[in-house]
Amino acid sequence: MDPRPLTGEPISLELLNTRWPQDGEPQDLLSSLDGLAIWLASPTVASELGEHPVHADEPTLAALLRARDALAELLADPANTAAADAVLARGRLRLTASPQGPAERLELDDPAYYPAWTAVRDYLRLVGDRPDRLRKCAHDACVLHFFDTSKNGTRRWCSMAACGNRAKASRHYARARTGRD
Repeated sequence: MDPRPLTGEPISLELLNTRWPQDGEPQDLLSSLDGLAIWLASPTVASELGEHPVHADEPTLAALLRARDALAELLADPANTAAADAVLARGRLRLTASPQGPAERLELDDPAYYPAWTAVRDYLRLVGDRPDRLRKCAHDACVLHFFDTSKNGTRRWCSMAACGNRAKASRHYARARTGRD
Protein backbone atom coordinates (compact mmCIF):
# COMPACT_ATOMS: atom_id res chain seq x y z
CA MET A 1 0.00 0.00 0.00
CA ASP A 2 1.29 3.42 -0.99
CA PRO A 3 1.61 5.57 2.17
CA ARG A 4 2.12 8.89 0.39
CA PRO A 5 -0.45 11.59 1.08
CA LEU A 6 -0.55 12.74 -2.57
CA THR A 7 -0.49 10.50 -5.63
CA GLY A 8 -1.72 10.75 -9.19
CA GLU A 9 0.60 13.58 -10.22
CA PRO A 10 2.90 13.52 -13.28
CA ILE A 11 5.88 11.20 -12.80
CA SER A 12 8.32 14.02 -12.01
CA LEU A 13 6.13 15.23 -9.15
CA GLU A 14 5.43 11.66 -8.07
CA LEU A 15 9.20 11.37 -7.62
CA LEU A 16 9.51 14.65 -5.72
CA ASN A 17 6.61 13.66 -3.49
CA THR A 18 8.36 10.53 -2.24
CA ARG A 19 9.46 12.66 0.73
CA TRP A 20 6.87 14.16 3.06
CA PRO A 21 6.32 14.93 6.76
CA GLN A 22 3.93 12.85 8.84
CA ASP A 23 3.20 13.71 12.43
CA GLY A 24 6.29 15.91 12.47
CA GLU A 25 8.56 13.10 11.27
CA PRO A 26 10.20 13.02 7.82
CA GLN A 27 9.10 10.12 5.63
CA ASP A 28 10.91 8.83 2.56
CA LEU A 29 9.31 6.19 0.36
CA LEU A 30 12.64 5.67 -1.42
CA SER A 31 14.52 4.70 1.73
CA SER A 32 14.25 1.01 0.78
CA LEU A 33 13.80 -1.31 -2.17
CA ASP A 34 10.31 -2.14 -0.88
CA GLY A 35 9.42 1.56 -1.11
CA LEU A 36 10.88 1.69 -4.61
CA ALA A 37 8.67 -1.26 -5.60
CA ILE A 38 5.62 0.59 -4.23
CA TRP A 39 6.56 3.73 -6.21
CA LEU A 40 7.17 1.79 -9.43
CA ALA A 41 3.80 0.02 -9.05
CA SER A 42 1.80 3.20 -8.43
CA PRO A 43 -0.69 3.74 -11.28
CA THR A 44 0.76 7.02 -12.58
CA VAL A 45 4.35 5.77 -12.57
CA ALA A 46 3.49 2.36 -14.03
CA SER A 47 1.47 4.05 -16.78
CA GLU A 48 4.27 6.48 -17.64
CA LEU A 49 6.93 3.77 -17.71
CA GLY A 50 4.73 1.54 -19.86
CA GLU A 51 5.91 -1.89 -20.89
CA HIS A 52 9.57 -1.04 -20.38
CA PRO A 53 11.06 -3.53 -17.88
CA VAL A 54 12.03 -1.78 -14.65
CA HIS A 55 13.48 -3.55 -11.64
CA ALA A 56 13.23 -2.47 -8.01
CA ASP A 57 16.97 -2.84 -7.45
CA GLU A 58 19.84 -0.79 -6.02
CA PRO A 59 20.97 0.74 -9.35
CA THR A 60 17.43 1.95 -10.15
CA LEU A 61 17.04 3.32 -6.63
CA ALA A 62 20.38 5.17 -6.82
CA ALA A 63 19.43 6.68 -10.19
CA LEU A 64 16.04 7.81 -8.88
CA LEU A 65 17.60 9.40 -5.80
CA ARG A 66 19.94 11.36 -8.09
CA ALA A 67 17.00 12.44 -10.22
CA ARG A 68 14.92 13.43 -7.18
CA ASP A 69 17.77 15.58 -5.88
CA ALA A 70 18.19 17.11 -9.35
CA LEU A 71 14.50 18.00 -9.52
CA ALA A 72 14.60 19.54 -6.04
CA GLU A 73 17.60 21.64 -7.13
CA LEU A 74 15.73 22.80 -10.24
CA LEU A 75 12.74 23.82 -8.16
CA ALA A 76 14.95 25.75 -5.74
CA ASP A 77 16.97 27.40 -8.50
CA PRO A 78 15.91 26.92 -12.14
CA ALA A 79 19.34 28.11 -13.28
CA ASN A 80 21.04 25.23 -11.44
CA THR A 81 20.70 22.62 -14.18
CA ALA A 82 23.90 20.61 -13.70
CA ALA A 83 22.36 17.71 -11.75
CA ALA A 84 19.38 17.42 -14.09
CA ASP A 85 21.67 17.60 -17.11
CA ALA A 86 23.77 14.78 -15.61
CA VAL A 87 20.70 12.54 -15.38
CA LEU A 88 19.57 13.45 -18.90
CA ALA A 89 23.07 12.77 -20.25
CA ARG A 90 22.51 9.09 -19.43
CA GLY A 91 20.12 8.79 -22.38
CA ARG A 92 19.02 10.29 -25.66
CA LEU A 93 16.02 10.16 -27.94
CA ARG A 94 16.58 8.81 -31.42
CA LEU A 95 14.04 9.65 -34.09
CA THR A 96 12.93 6.65 -36.10
CA ALA A 97 10.48 5.90 -38.86
CA SER A 98 7.67 3.47 -38.25
CA PRO A 99 4.65 2.28 -40.24
CA GLN A 100 2.57 4.72 -38.15
CA GLY A 101 4.89 7.64 -38.92
CA PRO A 102 7.71 9.26 -36.95
CA ALA A 103 8.59 7.76 -33.58
CA GLU A 104 11.11 8.28 -30.81
CA ARG A 105 13.26 5.60 -29.25
CA LEU A 106 15.06 6.19 -25.98
CA GLU A 107 18.63 4.93 -25.81
CA LEU A 108 20.17 4.71 -22.34
CA ASP A 109 23.72 3.94 -21.32
CA ASP A 110 22.29 2.16 -18.24
CA PRO A 111 18.76 0.71 -18.18
CA ALA A 112 18.52 1.49 -14.45
CA TYR A 113 18.21 5.15 -15.44
CA TYR A 114 14.95 4.68 -17.36
CA PRO A 115 12.61 5.88 -14.55
CA ALA A 116 15.01 8.66 -13.48
CA TRP A 117 15.50 9.92 -17.04
CA THR A 118 11.76 9.75 -17.69
CA ALA A 119 11.00 11.77 -14.53
CA VAL A 120 13.48 14.54 -15.38
CA ARG A 121 12.24 14.70 -18.96
CA ASP A 122 8.67 14.93 -17.67
CA TYR A 123 9.60 17.85 -15.43
CA LEU A 124 11.09 19.69 -18.41
CA ARG A 125 7.89 19.02 -20.36
CA LEU A 126 5.76 20.45 -17.53
CA VAL A 127 7.96 23.54 -17.24
CA GLY A 128 7.91 23.96 -21.01
CA ASP A 129 4.15 23.51 -21.40
CA ARG A 130 2.65 25.24 -18.35
CA PRO A 131 5.21 26.48 -15.82
CA ASP A 132 2.51 28.51 -14.06
CA ARG A 133 0.63 25.30 -13.19
CA LEU A 134 3.57 23.63 -11.41
CA ARG A 135 3.11 24.44 -7.71
CA LYS A 136 4.16 23.73 -4.16
CA CYS A 137 1.34 23.29 -1.67
CA ALA A 138 0.49 26.64 -0.04
CA HIS A 139 0.45 25.14 3.46
CA ASP A 140 3.61 26.23 5.30
CA ALA A 141 4.32 22.78 6.75
CA CYS A 142 3.73 20.89 3.49
CA VAL A 143 6.53 20.01 1.08
CA LEU A 144 4.41 18.38 -1.63
CA HIS A 145 4.15 19.59 -5.22
CA PHE A 146 1.33 19.27 -7.71
CA PHE A 147 0.40 20.17 -11.25
CA ASP A 148 -2.70 22.36 -11.19
CA THR A 149 -5.21 20.93 -13.61
CA SER A 150 -8.13 23.00 -12.30
CA LYS A 151 -10.09 24.84 -14.95
CA ASN A 152 -9.22 28.33 -13.69
CA GLY A 153 -5.72 27.48 -12.42
CA THR A 154 -6.26 28.59 -8.82
CA ARG A 155 -5.56 25.38 -6.90
CA ARG A 156 -3.47 26.15 -3.80
CA TRP A 157 -3.35 22.95 -1.80
CA CYS A 158 -1.97 19.49 -2.44
CA SER A 159 -5.22 18.27 -0.94
CA MET A 160 -8.23 20.29 0.11
CA ALA A 161 -9.13 17.57 2.61
CA ALA A 162 -5.74 17.79 4.33
CA CYS A 163 -3.75 20.99 3.89
CA GLY A 164 -6.63 23.14 2.69
CA ASN A 165 -8.80 22.07 5.62
CA ARG A 166 -5.93 22.71 8.08
CA ALA A 167 -5.50 26.22 6.71
CA LYS A 168 -9.22 26.95 6.95
CA ALA A 169 -9.37 25.60 10.50
CA SER A 170 -6.33 27.67 11.46
CA ARG A 171 -7.93 30.85 10.08
CA HIS A 172 -11.18 30.07 11.90
CA TYR A 173 -9.32 29.47 15.17
CA ALA A 174 -7.38 32.75 14.75
CA ARG A 175 -10.62 34.68 14.12
CA ALA A 176 -12.29 33.06 17.13
CA ARG A 177 -9.29 33.93 19.37
CA THR A 178 -9.25 37.52 18.13
CA GLY A 179 -12.96 37.82 18.90
CA ARG A 180 -12.33 36.71 22.51
CA ASP A 181 -9.44 39.09 23.13
